[in-house]
Amino acid sequence: MKRTGQKIITLLLSGLFMCTTLNASRIKDLTAVQGGRDNQLVGYGLVAGLAGDGDSRLNYTIQSIANSLKRFGITVPADKVKSDNMAAVIVTADIGPFMRPGTRIDVTVSSMGDAESLQGGVLLQTPLVGADGRVYAVAQGPVAVGGFLGGAGGAGGATVQKNHPTVGIISGGAIVERRVETSIVREDGSIDLLLHNPDYNTAVRMAQSINSIFPSIAQAGDSACVSVRVPDNFRGQEANFMALIGTLEVQPDSLARIIINERTGTIVATQPVRLSSVAVSTGSLVITISSSLGVSQPNMLSETGETVVVPSTETNVEEKSGSFAVIEDYPTIERLTQGLNALGVSTRDMISILQSMKRAGAIQAELIIN
Repeated sequence: MKRTGQKIITLLLSGLFMCTTLNASRIKDLTAVQGGRDNQLVGYGLVAGLAGDGDSRLNYTIQSIANSLKRFGITVPADKVKSDNMAAVIVTADIGPFMRPGTRIDVTVSSMGDAESLQGGVLLQTPLVGADGRVYAVAQGPVAVGGFLGGAGGAGGATVQKNHPTVGIISGGAIVERRVETSIVREDGSIDLLLHNPDYNTAVRMAQSINSIFPSIAQAGDSACVSVRVPDNFRGQEANFMALIGTLEVQPDSLARIIINERTGTIVATQPVRLSSVAVSTGSLVITISSSLGVSQPNMLSETGETVVVPSTETNVEEKSGSFAVIEDYPTIERLTQGLNALGVSTRDMISILQSMKRAGAIQAELIIN
């Protein structure tokens, strides 16, 4: 009986997948499972083999090199240690919720001293600890910088730099040594799905989509969470259940927002932005001030006088023609920007127009300025 029920569910899901909704997204792309999150790891290590591009005589770098040599039975006074070929670094990584011992994760290596470049360096064995102070992974390997620093530099020299040579990565450079204990099923047998972009409409639609296949097991608690009770026939098979509901498609909703970056002149707007009728006039005033130097010389036969430099300044004012129009045929931000582009309005002028329209109450959207 249990197998028959699972076959019926599979057939229902197959039919649902064939009838996809325009612009719909899968539940697993819209949510994260509470309890199944990444954890951050960090460690302090040394990068060797930098061919003279390493740290100068920094106290912590020198002491770290001396301590590292002691591990191999070599005792060297700190004042005899050279650090030109080595650099002190901070190593960071994210460990996934279900990582098992023996799996590999990527790490990022960042110089914390005054090393010029990590190009060609090798990270020595570095323990990575979590927020609880326990070691969860160990990193080691060659650092890939993706850039370079060339040239002698300094007085009379020149340098050529590409990208950021003091930060690199080691792909698969850390081996997981301890598993992070993770539990996604609550004591009452339910699983919480956390929306990446909280929205009440999206949460309700998601619960309805799940209930259409598994009746009365999903409920939208708020705009950011949908609680799903694991059916009895899937107890102990939560992975199979999550795989099934993760592929269900939902039409996500979003708030009306306009995001403006004045530094770069970038405007991004969401589809639900609506406008009210408003009159807009735009124009520009251009003032140009130019300075030049002239030379005043006495006559050739003059016995007195001297050559002097005379500065002169010229100011030009140009007012470009403006236009005044009633914006009532553009109910959406897409049509408004198309109309302004047709009039030859620049991006920065468009930003000013949108800000003024928001103050006038003609834009029914949140205006975010970065």
